[in-house]
Amino acid sequence: MSSRNISQDLDTECWVVIFRLDLFEIYLFFRYTQHNAVLSLEQRKFYEENGFLVIKSLVSDADIQRFRDQFERICRGEVKPEQMMIMRDVSIAKSEYIPSERMISKIQDFQEDKELFRYCTLPEILKYVECFTGPNIMAMHTMLINKPPDSGKKTSRHPLHQDLLYFPFRPSNKIVCAWTAMEHIDRNNGCLCVLPGTHKGPLKPHDYPQWEGGVNLMFYGIQDYDENSPRVHLVMEKGDTVFFHPLLIHGSGWNRTQGYRKAISCHFASADCHYIDVKGTSQEIVEREVMELVHRLYGIPKDTSLQDVFRLGGQLVKGRRTNL
Repeated sequence: MSSRNISQDLDTECWVVIFRLDLFEIYLFFRYTQHNAVLSLEQRKFYEENGFLVIKSLVSDADIQRFRDQFERICRGEVKPEQMMIMRDVSIAKSEYIPSERMISKIQDFQEDKELFRYCTLPEILKYVECFTGPNIMAMHTMLINKPPDSGKKTSRHPLHQDLLYFPFRPSNKIVCAWTAMEHIDRNNGCLCVLPGTHKGPLKPHDYPQWEGGVNLMFYGIQDYDENSPRVHLVMEKGDTVFFHPLLIHGSGWNRTQGYRKAISCHFASADCHYIDVKGTSQEIVEREVMELVHRLYGIPKDTSLQDVFRLGGQLVKGRRTNL
């Protein structure tokens, strides 16, 4: 073999070794995303480092309008799906009831509403969700948020928190939220605020913040976080969708406008996740309040566990229901 051929072979072998090492390093680096052909390498790295990823113009205007129309029908009392939870801002909770969007700040657990639940089955949403959960996907928690104009008491704020606090299943790395703007959202009407990289930390203690104007039910806030941590305010257009990790610290500001800021969201989890007992943990306060609420609204026994609530409400949207 000529020296030239030997040199070429060595170069090739060196390149293969380096390539394999790079692949090994990439494999070790990715903890929060699955191998897929949807996200670019840059997108995967961004999510791994920051815990969130915004996809522009993901949901069509037509679908957004359908969700908005259904929300308005619910507000007028024309549609009353079972198990759906209607919530009102604490600042107007005792005011005279008039069927309109002015009285509803959030619809939660809309899995029995076929029109709203379409959001959780949109192929364009699930295509990205699978990048975080894998192929067997459960829709576990749904919300349509209608942040009202603030009454002056700043009760429309949502304190900084971690969504994992509310979920009795693990592992956290197989859970992701899809949150879609239903209109232009910025700091003026209360956009999401995220603390990049905080998804790498633990679940922190939460409690109700001591706000003078009051706090909405189950709007828990983190009691211990670095106030100097960098923050990113997510300015989004209609149809833009942010996917984020359940340990990412996030919240939203108060709505300074006279309009109602709308977003629709779902927390998805791998069907391969497993339930945990939250008794004796920092999540016990959530279980206690949820059980009191579902007992009052639906007559479900108070000794029911948080696990049972999610078992009843979780819906398979792709693949097989293997565990949850």
